[in-house]
Amino acid sequence: MMLDQVRNLSHQMRLFGIHEACERQAQIALSQQLHPLEFLRLVLEEELLSRKDRTAKALTTKARFRFRADLEDLDLAFHKDLTKAKIKELSELCFLHNLENLLIVGKTGLGKTHLAIALGKRLCQEGHPTQFLPVNFLFEEIQAAKAAGRYLNYVRSLIKAKILILDDLGLRNYTHEEATSLMDILEERYHKAPLIVTSQVEPQGWFKLFEDPVIGEAIVDRLIHPAQKITLKGEKSYREKLSEKKPGLKN
Repeated sequence: MMLDQVRNLSHQMRLFGIHEACERQAQIALSQQLHPLEFLRLVLEEELLSRKDRTAKALTTKARFRFRADLEDLDLAFHKDLTKAKIKELSELCFLHNLENLLIVGKTGLGKTHLAIALGKRLCQEGHPTQFLPVNFLFEEIQAAKAAGRYLNYVRSLIKAKILILDDLGLRNYTHEEATSLMDILEERYHKAPLIVTSQVEPQGWFKLFEDPVIGEAIVDRLIHPAQKITLKGEKSYREKLSEKKPGLKN
């Protein structure tokens, strides 16, 4: 049977989108009397969409997000400081194309991490390798990498990410060794690959987080130049609001 032959060939060639869609698109082509080239375009589009979807799923898994979040789910009634125009700009990833860091600042529970992960997922959907790391966990991994003699390899892996999301900068002060490691990462990514940073501390307060003022100034300089800042405001907890909708969801 012709359909079986097409399926076998597409599977052997790892054209899984065509493998799944060939029968459906063939029926559409017959019913609508499509030109052969139009039919070919349709099955090739199916293959492209299938590959994009598989890539997005793989990147999302590799990013190690703490939970699922989507830009479309943001509650603009709660986030009155986020306009539809701003969400559209963020969804178009203008900060990435302009090589700008994105700083998301606000009190605890206002949805900073939710917004960062939603943007991370959007980046993965567009095929951009993304890595999500709580800052404290980042330094634990750095310490483990140094102990195992693979520090440079670990830093290189972070540099390869198109976007690095550093969650909760400023929960504590950082040692000289931690600051030096962070500087290694920022220096290699500077003007090459942006970061998304969430923090309860305003950028002007980041200088106090580092015991060495010289390296602290260098770190802050690379985080805020160039960068755009989003400040989330509110009295209620966005985390609690999400929990009411999705029991067990953490932010």
